[in-house]
Amino acid sequence: MTVSGAADTIVAIDVGTQSVRAIAFDPRGTVLGGARVPFEPYVSPRPGCAEQDPDLYWRSLGEATRRLLADPAIRADAIAGVTLTTQRSTVVITDAAGMPLRPAMVWLDQCRAAHPPQVRGGMGLLFRVLGLRETVAGFAADCEANWLRETEPATWKQVRHYLGLSGFLTHRLVGRFVDSTAAQVGYLPFDTKAFDWAGPKDWKWQVAPLDRAWLPELVPPTAPLGELTAAAAAHTGLPVGLPLVAAAADKACEVLGSGAITPDVLGLSFGTAATANVTSRRYVEPIPLIPPFPAAIPGAWSLETQVYRGYWMVEWFKREFGDREVAAAAARGVAPETLFDDLVRAVPAGSDGLVLQPYWSPGVRIPGPEARGAVIGFQAGHTRAHLYRAMLEGLAYALREGAERTARRTRVPLTAARIAGGGSQSPAAVQLTADVFGLPVGRAHTHETSALGAAIDAAVGLGFHADVAAAVPEMVRIADTREPDAATHAHYDEIYRDVYLPMYGRLRPLYQALRSINGPART
Repeated sequence: MTVSGAADTIVAIDVGTQSVRAIAFDPRGTVLGGARVPFEPYVSPRPGCAEQDPDLYWRSLGEATRRLLADPAIRADAIAGVTLTTQRSTVVITDAAGMPLRPAMVWLDQCRAAHPPQVRGGMGLLFRVLGLRETVAGFAADCEANWLRETEPATWKQVRHYLGLSGFLTHRLVGRFVDSTAAQVGYLPFDTKAFDWAGPKDWKWQVAPLDRAWLPELVPPTAPLGELTAAAAAHTGLPVGLPLVAAAADKACEVLGSGAITPDVLGLSFGTAATANVTSRRYVEPIPLIPPFPAAIPGAWSLETQVYRGYWMVEWFKREFGDREVAAAAARGVAPETLFDDLVRAVPAGSDGLVLQPYWSPGVRIPGPEARGAVIGFQAGHTRAHLYRAMLEGLAYALREGAERTARRTRVPLTAARIAGGGSQSPAAVQLTADVFGLPVGRAHTHETSALGAAIDAAVGLGFHADVAAAVPEMVRIADTREPDAATHAHYDEIYRDVYLPMYGRLRPLYQALRSINGPART
């Protein structure tokens, strides 16, 4: 797919957990304009449930693109193509025409099937021998399809398409049930190694029992998904027939947009979920028998560590303890989060002995399904500022642990980090991260790195650059780098090795007891 020289604007649509952004870029990665439409992340009609109206995403997408096009600097006739990146693991089930049958199940949803299917036969025996039976059982219980079959059988009988949010919105844009291979993250019968749906005999079909006909056609990042229909053009204000180019899920796009495309450079994302990613052209499982995610680069993988409710904790802190900053920010006309850096700077590195383990939601294996959050070391002199700094330090410790585990698996030492996501806009948080990791941490020229990563894929697909490796040096510029302070890193290193690393193992029996008494943790 190539474009004429007259059209050189790329529109990247980024559908996150709390907003939709429409950002215009040129082939050099320069932001030409943008619009953001916020919304509530989810509604919770019952404990542990996180749902959202799929049409809310579509309405917000249309509003965002129309706001973008209202900017006189953005000419519709200069737009060469559009691309889409969305939050991961949000499920939309539809009828044959693509109309939703119920609310979307947002990735934060904690509903679990009470009687999930089990893997039988030789693979079931192998999982038992390898000690993976509980992990696979957790996959089956968490699979949205199994919960829907159990609790909403009448709705389940009407399903004709089982889509991620990206697939649902792509259908709305181009009228085809097609999606990117790099958007298939979640409880799906997907073969990550082959970048395709699993073969008919794969065990994943037993624990995610979907009809293959319900799943979308898949294409790799940078490939065409279709052209905007007349209905989509009327909804978005974008030109009819505009090519839609495949990108990837938001985290994969953030890694690409931050420039972390080699295995020695760590991609950190400080978003609703906090992640540490390493990009590899070689298939490597970051945890044995746990597959990596598809990267936003064709034929590559993202080896990821995730803290499920990472910088969501900043929202939690703001709601529970941040009234003072919220009021002051309103008076000054700034975001409350900008004032939280003062809390970080008010407390020394190590938070005067307060250490936080940020497992506010359980994991699959590391941490396991029993995991919960913990804070140890409280003393009389501790304040909410100590708690806030300990929260950021705990997130950095958790991501460092995963990153070091990944580096051992790839056998490639980490030399630098790139940081993205909303939390990356805090200079104090970036410096703290550099000090915990002992690595220089760089930020791209724009904090809209997820949209930028999608735009890089589009720029390649539209013919502006030969491939992703050629596009990244042209489109990503490191605006500033924070170097670690040697003395602070040494202090953090002692806390990390002597206190943080043993913490989960020591507390795990207590977490298991709580799970036995109270049941699985809920959102």
